[in-house]
Amino acid sequence: MLNNSNIVYYYDGSFEGLLCCVFESYYKNEIPSEILTTDDIQLTLLPVKEIVTNYQNSDRVLTSIPKKMGNEAFEFIKHAFLTCISKKELYILLFLRLGFKNGPSIMDMLSNDIVNTLFKAVNHLTHEAHLLTGFIRFSIYNNALYAEIEPKNFVLPLLTNHFIERYPEEQFLIHDKMHNMALIYKPYKHIIIPIESIDLPVPDEEEKHFRQLWSLYYNTVAIKGRYNPKCRNSHMPKRYWKYLTEFNYVKGNHDNGFM
Repeated sequence: MLNNSNIVYYYDGSFEGLLCCVFESYYKNEIPSEILTTDDIQLTLLPVKEIVTNYQNSDRVLTSIPKKMGNEAFEFIKHAFLTCISKKELYILLFLRLGFKNGPSIMDMLSNDIVNTLFKAVNHLTHEAHLLTGFIRFSIYNNALYAEIEPKNFVLPLLTNHFIERYPEEQFLIHDKMHNMALIYKPYKHIIIPIESIDLPVPDEEEKHFRQLWSLYYNTVAIKGRYNPKCRNSHMPKRYWKYLTEFNYVKGNHDNGFM
């Protein structure tokens, strides 16, 4: 009989570690009350169980997902792990248990609260990644492109191919300051690594000139008579404005009707 326990799993925060939590759930025939990372474990007063990342166990779960549920569910779970949804690990574990029971039809069970919650989270992830393909602004430092973002979701894996295809011959770095991670690319290699801070040199005169041109272009193409801040905020939420060059280099009030 399946045991819905009050025990808390904690793991190293990796995707493989989460799959080991799924393995443990089946091995012990139990559903944990929570799944926390090692950084969050101090927040609970419930009994805890450390789930050590064992790649043999994670590989068994990994290979079984497309076999039992299909490739669509497999890709869906990988995206779900990148989302910012609260308790995503527990939702993923419950989704996988449903998937192993129901097979590929799990992707059509949108009336189920677990499935529906993850679908909404993944949609939010992909929408945010899509917005950032247009909102990211690069600056040049020492002949390399650099950009900063603060997304809610961990979108760097979804942005990788877009910017590699756009700048195949360039060197660039996209710093995700929200998750302390960075996508680093040089022809023709890329890596996503942890990074907390970067000490950048002072922008040179050429870089300052191009930033001013961005601002000038933005103000020049704006049509004051069609100013619609509600529409603008719908398509370009304010939380993205911080790193938009054309906003940061406009003189005067940023909400003056020309933006």
